[in-house]
Amino acid sequence: MTYPEPFCLTASQAQARFKDGSLTVEEYAKSLLARISLRDSVTNAWAYLDPDLVLKRARELDQLRLEERGPLHGVAIGVKDVIYTEDMPTQFNSPLYENNLPKVDAASVMTLRANGALLIGKTTTTEFAATTVGPSYKGPRTSNPHDPTRTPGGSSAGSGAAVGDFQVPIALGTQTIGSTIRPGSFNGIYAMKPTWNSISREGQKLYSLIFDTLGFYARSVNDLKLLLDVFQVQDDGPEGEFNVEGSKFALLRFPTPEWPEAGPGTIAAMKKGAELLKAHGAEVEEISLPDEFRQIYKYQLQVLAGDGRVAFLPDYVVAKDKLDTLLIEHVDNEDKHTRKDQLRAFDELAAMRPKIDALVDKYAAIIAPSVVDEAPVGHENTGNPAFCGPWTAMHTPVVNIPGFKGENGLPIGLSLVASRYRDQHLLRVSKEVGKIFEEQGGWQRQQL
Repeated sequence: MTYPEPFCLTASQAQARFKDGSLTVEEYAKSLLARISLRDSVTNAWAYLDPDLVLKRARELDQLRLEERGPLHGVAIGVKDVIYTEDMPTQFNSPLYENNLPKVDAASVMTLRANGALLIGKTTTTEFAATTVGPSYKGPRTSNPHDPTRTPGGSSAGSGAAVGDFQVPIALGTQTIGSTIRPGSFNGIYAMKPTWNSISREGQKLYSLIFDTLGFYARSVNDLKLLLDVFQVQDDGPEGEFNVEGSKFALLRFPTPEWPEAGPGTIAAMKKGAELLKAHGAEVEEISLPDEFRQIYKYQLQVLAGDGRVAFLPDYVVAKDKLDTLLIEHVDNEDKHTRKDQLRAFDELAAMRPKIDALVDKYAAIIAPSVVDEAPVGHENTGNPAFCGPWTAMHTPVVNIPGFKGENGLPIGLSLVASRYRDQHLLRVSKEVGKIFEEQGGWQRQQL
C-alpha cells in the first residue's frame, strides 16, 4: 500500500498508522520537521522549536507498550507562545520575556503530555496575544501559507499558519475576541473556541479573565474531538447522530452599525453555505439579533479595557517603555471608562448569555460570518475580529468551517455556533456540515 507523506496526515490518520505499526512516532516527527525546515522560511510560524527535543520525546513514545499509550499517543501539537511549557521558552512575543523559561507547564500542556501528545514547539503570537494593528504593532512577521504577502490572522498567527501549511496537524490558540476563529478562516482550516472556562487557563497569559478561552486548530473535526475528549468537555445530553437533512439552521447577519460591513467574499460564502444546506434537505432561516443584543461588541470592548488594565499593570510598572501603545493605553485608561461603565457592561453581557442560549437552541446551530473577508494584504494588520466578538462575549462554543473562497481565491470560512456546554453537539453538526462545505463550497485545501 502506498501512503502519503506522514506530514500530510491528520492526527487521527497518524494515530491509525501508529496502531497498525506502519508508522513510528519518530518517523512521523522527522517528516514534520522536514516539512517545517522546507516551509518555515515562508510562513515564519514558529517562535521556538528544538528538533533534538522533539525527536527525543518521539523515541520515548515509541518505547511505550500498547497498554501504556495515551489517547493522544504521538499526536503532534504546536503550542501558542503565551502558554507555559516547562522545557521550552514562553516569550509572549515581548522583549520583557525574551528567553524566558518558566520551568512549569500550563494546565492544558500538562493534560496533553499526560495523554501522550508530542509537543513540536511554540508558535508565534502577537504581543501578549493582545496587539493587532497600528504603527506600534509588534506582531510576528508570520505569513499566510496560501499567499505570503497576507496575514494569517492573529493573535494565534503561528498556530493557524502551521496547521494550514501541514507543518503540524493540531495547534493550540487562545481567543479574547477572534484570535482563534479568524486565523482558522484565513488559513482554510477548522478552528474551535470551546465554551468559556470549560478548559483550564492556568499557566497562560491572560488578557481578559472574562473572555480568554483556549482554542484549537486542526484539519479535521475528528481531530478537534480528540482534544475535546481529552479535556473532558462534555454535554449534559446524550450523544446522538446528526443529519443535515431535516435539521434547521439560522443564518445570522450583522446589519447594525456596531459591526463592519461584510466583504464580497463573506457575503458570497454565507449565500452559498445556505444554498448548500438547503440542497441537502435542511431548513435555513435568516435572522438578525434582536435589538437587546445590539451593543454586545461595545460592552465587550469596555470589559476588555478594564481587564487589560489589570492584566498588563505588572508589565507596565516593570518596563513601560517596552510595551505596545495599546497595552499602555489600557493601563492608563485612555478611553476614560469609569468603573461604573465597566460594571454595567459586565452585567449586561451576563444577562444576555442565557437569552443567546435560548435563541441558539431553537436550531441545530447558528451560521455566522467568521471574518469580514479574505485575509488582508500585509503584516501590520491581523484582520478585523468584530464578527467573532459576540460569541466570545457570550461564552458560546464556535467552530470555523472551511470550504469557501474570496475574490482572490483565498480561503473563507463560516462559523457554526451552539449554546454553552453543547460543544460535543456542535462538533457533530460541524462534521456533517464540514463535509458539504469542503466538497462543494468551491475552495480546496492543497499542499503548498
